[in-house]
Amino acid sequence: MKNIIKFPLMVGAVLVALTTVANAAVEVETAFVFNTLMFLIGGFLVMFMAAGFSMLEAGMVRSKNVATICTKNIALYSIAGLMFWVVGYNLMYGGEAGGFMGSMGIWSSGEEGTDFGDGTGYGAYSDWFFQMVFCATAASIVSGTVAERIKLWPFLIFCAVLTGFIYPIVGSWEWGAGWLDAKGFSDFAGSTLVHSVGGWAALVGAMILGPRIGKYRTVNGQTVVTPIPGSNLPIATLGTFILWFGWFGFNGGSQLALGSGADAIAIGRIFTNTNMAAASGTVVALILTQVLYKKVDLTMVLNGALAGLVAITAEPLTPSIGEAVVIGGIGAALVVFAVPLLDKLKIDDVVGAVSVHLVAGIWGTIIVPFTNSDATYGVQALGIVSVGAFVCIASAIVWLALKYTIGIRVTEEEELAGLDVSELGLHAYPEFTHDSKI
Repeated sequence: MKNIIKFPLMVGAVLVALTTVANAAVEVETAFVFNTLMFLIGGFLVMFMAAGFSMLEAGMVRSKNVATICTKNIALYSIAGLMFWVVGYNLMYGGEAGGFMGSMGIWSSGEEGTDFGDGTGYGAYSDWFFQMVFCATAASIVSGTVAERIKLWPFLIFCAVLTGFIYPIVGSWEWGAGWLDAKGFSDFAGSTLVHSVGGWAALVGAMILGPRIGKYRTVNGQTVVTPIPGSNLPIATLGTFILWFGWFGFNGGSQLALGSGADAIAIGRIFTNTNMAAASGTVVALILTQVLYKKVDLTMVLNGALAGLVAITAEPLTPSIGEAVVIGGIGAALVVFAVPLLDKLKIDDVVGAVSVHLVAGIWGTIIVPFTNSDATYGVQALGIVSVGAFVCIASAIVWLALKYTIGIRVTEEEELAGLDVSELGLHAYPEFTHDSKI
């Protein structure tokens, strides 16, 4: 009789255990799906930033160079994808803990079967795609700075080296669990690892390339700056809004998980801080240009928004909303003063990318310990200096090698005529930039 009574109890216990295991398996797979989905959504938002950079730069250059800048942007995005597949990803993530860089080789996913791990995993392809679009962003930063006087193919060769080698090596130091990560360096979404890398590479390129014809004159020992207006400020504004929109994927996706309620709360906070830092940067630039120049400068306001975004990127999770507002606002203020400073040094940055991505990137990285107690100012400074030194030296080698072999700058005649004609043989706006018989 006792065995008869125990039997249904045993069956019930087994069923409960099987149900628990099944539910746990479902929860693990669900977390895997949400994590993977987060990478994919974040990835295509960051990919859309390529359109933002393209429109921003197209609006900031003159009409005679618009088609060329658009060509450069779609080409560099594509080259970044190929280079990150062939060598970049493994160079960034294939190394040992505490190392300097990963391994050489073509990336492959290694995904087989249906093992979803412990609920913290995600699809390998989604991760690769997410990391690749970050790589392309670094190259996009360089494009606008050296616009209107650089040859197309030397620029694209530099982008191939930047996205295949320079950016992945630097990224491995922190995100690839390299030596900076071991020291405690913190850069949540890439104020230094993405934006400053692009900024340093752009700065070196602009210095070696030289300014556009007519940009600077020396009168009585003083540098006189001749403004060169862009072709389409509405397009530049649209590009800025696209970048702002894509930044939610840039920063929010860097949470790297959406498999729990805590992750969802964190991403919501990141979105809010990202938005408020940009809003603060916009308003600060608006006010400062009115005070300094007696009129609001739209291009500076656009860059103020971007500076706020860059500044908050190093740590968008730990600040309060008020702290995010301060961080973004100071980032924009630094840009307002950095742009004319570069002009005094005769460094011609067509779109202000060096001021936005380098200066605000440094600010955002150094201020991380203000809200994140796990970071220290000393290690943050070490990371900034180390990344800057490596990128400057590596970029200078590549830029100079290109300069003294195939050349990097178009002729004076070609520059005056516009790169659309000399590099592409066409016009972005044929009805307005040349006589048409049609």
